Amino acid sequence: MECIKEKKIKGFSSKKSGNWKKTLKIFFKHKIGVIGFIGVMIVFMVAILAPYIAEPAEGYGNAEDILLSPSPQHIFGTDSMGLDIFSEVVWGARSSIKVGFIAVIVSIFIGVPIGLVSGYFKGPISTVAMGITDIFLTIPVLPLMIIIAAVVGNGINKVAVVIGLFSWPSLARITKAATLEVSNMQYIEAAKSLGIRTRRILIKHVLVNASAPILVNLTLIIATSILTESGLSFLGLGDPITWSWGRILQNAHRSGAFVSAWWFSLFPSLAIMFFVISFNFLGMGIREALNPKLRER
Repeated sequence: MECIKEKKIKGFSSKKSGNWKKTLKIFFKHKIGVIGFIGVMIVFMVAILAPYIAEPAEGYGNAEDILLSPSPQHIFGTDSMGLDIFSEVVWGARSSIKVGFIAVIVSIFIGVPIGLVSGYFKGPISTVAMGITDIFLTIPVLPLMIIIAAVVGNGINKVAVVIGLFSWPSLARITKAATLEVSNMQYIEAAKSLGIRTRRILIKHVLVNASAPILVNLTLIIATSILTESGLSFLGLGDPITWSWGRILQNAHRSGAFVSAWWFSLFPSLAIMFFVISFNFLGMGIREALNPKLRER
């Protein structure tokens, strides 16, 4: 019965959901967004093909290879243990991607439901939900994150979950704002009048049509999560048995070669900067592609 009812409002919602072919066309016309997409794909391919690109950076290298500058044999140089920094950067891409996506998943499971509920129902429910969100927004995140990361342990998965637990408030606010806008549309009122269940309205009509700003915010959360993990690893709170770009920087600082061996800190820093900027550019492209004013042209 609900499926029959939803067909009656399909004409309203289809206008909002738009044409994906047109969306992709707009996206690929956005040069910055395309650059970001290519950058993200490069890092993904490096992470996937890591076993074929570089040997795993494990154990200790040769004492004669300690802190060698970039050369044809070691294009990124070697670290204080004689290990190849190129291998460390390549394998570190996997950790950064893993942290970013675990943090995003945690943020989605917390932030999206809170934003949907508070934006759709309003009243006391919205007040309580946004009150909790505001409390998290006013908390000094980094010090508290350091404390929690030190307590729960320094596994890469644990660090990613901790980052996600502090990344959802912005997503909740974005989701609420988008939900408030969508919930006032005619097709939502039509769905209510036809007696469609609230849960179905929230998921199939509100969330789908409020997805544009949410997707943009997710790219920013991934970029922020990568930076946060690098910061925690630099402070010694990352995973000591898994290579990440932050761990490479921490090793450079701990060995005292942060400045003298410039290549030790330069290449992981460039990798972090490249990946974060790529995600920011990708978010700009997604925002442009999902702009309803451009899609209606």
